[in-house]
Amino acid sequence: MSSSQNFKAYLVTKKKDKKAEASIVTRTLKDLPPGEVIIRVAYSSLNYKDALSATCSPGVTKHYPHVPGIDAAGEVEESQAVQFKPGDKVLITGYDFGSNTDGGYSQFVRVPAEWVVPLPENLSLKQSMILGTAGFTAAIGVQLIQRNGVLPENGEVVVTGATGGVGSIAVALLAKLGYQVVASTGKADAHDFLKQLGAFRIIGRSEFDDQSGLPLLKGVWAGGIDTVGGNTLTTLLKSVNVQGSVAACGVVAGPKLDLTVFPFILRGVNLLGIDSALWPRESRHNIWRKFANEWKLENLEAMSKTIGMEKLDGYIAQILKGKIRGRIVVKIE
Repeated sequence: MSSSQNFKAYLVTKKKDKKAEASIVTRTLKDLPPGEVIIRVAYSSLNYKDALSATCSPGVTKHYPHVPGIDAAGEVEESQAVQFKPGDKVLITGYDFGSNTDGGYSQFVRVPAEWVVPLPENLSLKQSMILGTAGFTAAIGVQLIQRNGVLPENGEVVVTGATGGVGSIAVALLAKLGYQVVASTGKADAHDFLKQLGAFRIIGRSEFDDQSGLPLLKGVWAGGIDTVGGNTLTTLLKSVNVQGSVAACGVVAGPKLDLTVFPFILRGVNLLGIDSALWPRESRHNIWRKFANEWKLENLEAMSKTIGMEKLDGYIAQILKGKIRGRIVVKIE
């Protein structure tokens, strides 16, 4: 493949006033970062982190111009690594991809071989991007609470921010595994959507906004997956039953927790952090194999919408306002 090969990419630049300016540009392989594997991208996805990067929000991307997109799926075009050959179907999530290394909103990407995951049989490229980092993060959360003893027979498990990418897949996966899933959302028009995903019942987000200042609330939940953070997570931790566990990955409501140690030392509650970007390689591959087999979700299309790169601007604005339901897949063409 010639280094002068032209292709399209969604490039974000930071102007002097620190505001973002994005456009679809023509690039060549010379513009790509170093790596052993060149991939022709078929699909990416839109995550909250991508929207922050695309709008030059602090804390995600340090250097611009930059191509966002923390997910990508496609076929190997060239490989200097023996484990991959041209034509192999692969996917990428995590590591530094799309954060400070150019990401998936590009017809071609070049990455280190260790970042590349072989696409499992029984999972299409598009399905892998409906899942993407959001699905991978949800799966880690489910694994964590399972390993810490939260079983279907223990009682209700709550998912906060249930209509978002991580939340919607967490609802669907927990329901598939036999849990009584309670979906928490502030979107009154999303109840049918959540029931289709398998939610046992649905509650408003106001139920996770305790302002009493009490160190403990009535124990209600066997466990939970929190995608929101802030007082939502604080309230959830104070209302988890004895030996319950909560896996947390979100900061939409803020990064601070205002609570005492009592949920942990009086009820034995576990707070389990999810770092999907640096999850161990073999465990990462195992999760993707599960998604293609015993954890395969049959309702993936129902929770997703597919767009082209030319529509990214509008959907980035929507996801930052909390108006996206389910997953947005980006078709790269």
